[in-house]
Amino acid sequence: MKVAAIRQLVADATNLFSLPDIYFQLNEMIRDSRYSPADIGAVIAKDPVLAARLLRVVNSPFYGFQARIDTLSRAITVIGVDDLYSLVVATCIADRFRQIPGELVDMASFWRRSIHCAILVRALAKRCAVLHAERLFIAGLLHDIGSLLLYHRLAEPSRQALLAANGDRRLVPGLEQTLLGFTHAEVGRELLKNWGLPESLYETVGCYLEPEQALLHKLDAHLLHIACRLADCKSAAERQATAAGFAKQTLVLVRISREQILEIADQVDQDLAQMLDLFSPP
Repeated sequence: MKVAAIRQLVADATNLFSLPDIYFQLNEMIRDSRYSPADIGAVIAKDPVLAARLLRVVNSPFYGFQARIDTLSRAITVIGVDDLYSLVVATCIADRFRQIPGELVDMASFWRRSIHCAILVRALAKRCAVLHAERLFIAGLLHDIGSLLLYHRLAEPSRQALLAANGDRRLVPGLEQTLLGFTHAEVGRELLKNWGLPESLYETVGCYLEPEQALLHKLDAHLLHIACRLADCKSAAERQATAAGFAKQTLVLVRISREQILEIADQVDQDLAQMLDLFSPP
């Protein structure tokens, strides 16, 4: 019953929140070695917003390239396909959710938290030597995407959940379960699956609230769980308390100590402003 309701919700919104053709075209080209940076650049050039953002990112201090990059093919060579994929997804997704009612959510704050979580989970993944850690950046960026669909399609119960939570995001999933019968994570899972994104991504997002429920991507789900909990902390004391509360089995699985988690979170704080400027939606 719950699964059917979620699928119907996503199906009803498929046209409204479908990704643009350029996303699917680039996704295929990025994964296919037959396509050169020049081929990919030619497709990106058809989207001025995406092209401008890619050039801005690759010329930023974040990459530290000395000479200015002024061609898309060179930018793609410098930035790499993983970061390019992150950039494409960020731009495409952000553009699709511009019409969320402002009285429900401050979209600037929403994306700030999403980007913060994305940077955190990527940093955590790199610390524990996860291969292709960039996929965790995408998971962090999109972990709350189901909330945006709920805000748009089920605005009133979503508003009730937010009001009842009174700013404490830890309470929101339980309130969603009570008011809707499912959580934003479950909706996000179905939406990402509907978009044809990889199972590693939609299972991680779908299980981030309860990472032990993940079947194939348990490590990713636990890393995302940690990152999202940290992103919700409003002070150093709250962050320390949150880290102290992580289960021992979680720390064993991710192979990172509480002290290392706090160290990574502090470092991300220093890099956050620059990363927000690079990856925030237009």
